[in-house]
Amino acid sequence: MIALIPSYEPAEHLPTLVTALAAADPGLGIVVVDDGSGPAYASIFARAAAAGATILRHDRNLGKGAALKTGLAHVHGVAPSEGVVSADADGQHTCADIVAVADRVRALGERDGRTLVLGCRTFDGAVPLRSRLGNDISRRLFRAAAGWPLSDTQTGLRGIPAALVPWLIGLPGERFEYEQRMLLGLHGAGFTAEEIPIATVYLAGNESSHFRPVLDSVRVTLPTLVFAASSLLGFAVDTIALFLLQAATGALVPSIIAARLVSASVNFFVNRRVVFLRRGREGMWRQLCSYALLAAVLLASNIVWLSYLTGIGVPLWAAKLLTEIVLFCTSYRTQRSTVFAPTYRAGGISRTAAADSSSQAAPAASKT
Repeated sequence: MIALIPSYEPAEHLPTLVTALAAADPGLGIVVVDDGSGPAYASIFARAAAAGATILRHDRNLGKGAALKTGLAHVHGVAPSEGVVSADADGQHTCADIVAVADRVRALGERDGRTLVLGCRTFDGAVPLRSRLGNDISRRLFRAAAGWPLSDTQTGLRGIPAALVPWLIGLPGERFEYEQRMLLGLHGAGFTAEEIPIATVYLAGNESSHFRPVLDSVRVTLPTLVFAASSLLGFAVDTIALFLLQAATGALVPSIIAARLVSASVNFFVNRRVVFLRRGREGMWRQLCSYALLAAVLLASNIVWLSYLTGIGVPLWAAKLLTEIVLFCTSYRTQRSTVFAPTYRAGGISRTAAADSSSQAAPAASKT
């Protein structure tokens, strides 16, 4: 088991944490990624190395997601059967909690386990407002997007089985949004999550955290927001086409079908390239066939709902709005977990994941 600690401009707590981890769990390897902190912090990383950590370095600040991927790529290269427990460098995760998460991953199966273990905080008592507010917004948006609840979507304390590492290395995202993408794609990649309670710790008002409430909250929720924008575009195209075609023909069902064909074509290419970050021709025919099947199911549902609602006297505009709201969540979850789920190879076995594992390799890093 490897403890992975991404760090940018760390405080004196970092070498203390490394020392404590080495003493508490001698079998736990420790990797620290210096995410471009600069010469002013060299002495802190030197003390962490002296305490037993392997230090990987970025020449410039690339973001937490990039630092995590650098560390994961290193672990996968030198110890592919080892699980990883990621922890923050700002003192929010105690040594005891890090070891507890590592032990839980071991118990579930460090090499072949299928469960991401999440150390989750309770947001009550003296919790900084920006942390409380950020988690509350992220938690609500996450449940709406993913379809399953999670009490702490922003926790950086995560126990990762070795089987999950190859997918995570290629997961899109360079900054704080990377951890949200991890959770959003987890079930579609064939894994589950388990929460264990941990202490809620904030040092000096959480001043060492580099999470920026406004910008990073936008980044964290960006995948969901982009899909919502794409769906809104498709809805607009579909609605305009429906009204024009029905006005021209007077036939509702043929107008629904024709309007959906137009909007589905637009939506497929926007979702493929912009929302789910798929490029090139690889997997395109599989995605197109899957999308066509989904579109057919949604179209049938659309016809049934619109026919029923307009038949009982609901105005067409209101019936259309209600129908699209009902079908939105189903469409998003299915596209994320099935339609645009690329294949990747882990341990010689071809698997289907919920995000693009071929999008980019982990950033290059130097090692000391």
